[in-house]
Amino acid sequence: MKYQTKRKALILLADGTIFYGKAVGDQEGTAIGEVCFNTGMTGYQEIFTDPSYYGQLMVTTNAHIGNYGGNNGETESDTVKISGLICKNFSYTYSRTRVDESLEAFLKNNNLFAISDVDTRALVAYIRDQGAMNAIISTDVDNIPDLQKQLEAVPNMNGLELASKVSTKEAYTFGDENAPIKVAALDLGIKKNILRNMAKRDMYVKVFPYDTSLEVMKEFEPDGFFLSNGPGDPEPLHGVIEVAKEIINENLPLFGICLGHQIIALANGIGTFKMHHGHRGINHPVINKVTGKGEITSQNHGFSVDYDQAITNKDISVTHFHLNDKTVMGLEMKDKNCFSVQYHPEAGPGPNDATYLFDEFIKRMRPEGKIGA
Repeated sequence: MKYQTKRKALILLADGTIFYGKAVGDQEGTAIGEVCFNTGMTGYQEIFTDPSYYGQLMVTTNAHIGNYGGNNGETESDTVKISGLICKNFSYTYSRTRVDESLEAFLKNNNLFAISDVDTRALVAYIRDQGAMNAIISTDVDNIPDLQKQLEAVPNMNGLELASKVSTKEAYTFGDENAPIKVAALDLGIKKNILRNMAKRDMYVKVFPYDTSLEVMKEFEPDGFFLSNGPGDPEPLHGVIEVAKEIINENLPLFGICLGHQIIALANGIGTFKMHHGHRGINHPVINKVTGKGEITSQNHGFSVDYDQAITNKDISVTHFHLNDKTVMGLEMKDKNCFSVQYHPEAGPGPNDATYLFDEFIKRMRPEGKIGA
């Protein structure tokens, strides 16, 4: 459906900068969050439903969004997790064989406010230069002072604990209960495709709320433990960090992805920090220092592990680096059965460059093995 007259809309950044656009469809509304951008050419539905994006306004750098519609099997969680969408050209017309609804219908069904006709190249360049910051998008273009007041009341992402907002409230299982390997996963914002990758490798996974104790998870009698991806600052997750320490001290197999990777670093006394504008996209180059191989990876994180503290920690080996900025992409404990990566092996943009990590996890639960391809 084409809308002849679109409502005016704007993006107001925390530093007072304003970009203008139009509301998608017949929407009228306001949304607030940390503004960030993703450089992926595809995968918009996966992005919108990824719990790691909770509380963020997503700017898509691809010029056309919506042109292949929506598919119910391509969601990473049960609901949309971003706060709002900002794009250049929104496609009301879509073409694809495997489609369940238009992206416009998907947004309406999930009450997601979106604006288009934005100069996203200028906006992304501004975020890249000035850094990620809070912002508000709205059709209330004539009431900027009120929008500024709303924006000022929003807490900064630095120091913000968000895993509790997206974690399951009740434990649940995924996969074949007769599978030979059992995994206890702590849900900090877990993506469905992580569970799919484990299940297809004969892992039976029980997903626990983020604040579950090790004692409770042990009742499942798992062969290994997993710390998932998720949103927000890892440092406020004191209970999760303590659980990670307990798992490490007992030398139980432990694998972490993204936020889980940062938790493992913190459990080893390695600090984390908020990045200038983060890594979000599906073409991030990573070098595996153990194998010497490069990997094309999918990433989504606004916090990172401290490089200097990681390379000087006597208990840790840094196994992976980002080739663009040398940030820490992988860790392995030297004398414990514990490893982690910052990127998302389940997303597979390579497409299979990093899926070996799930097989590595199996080796460690079997029980020996080191990181390798």
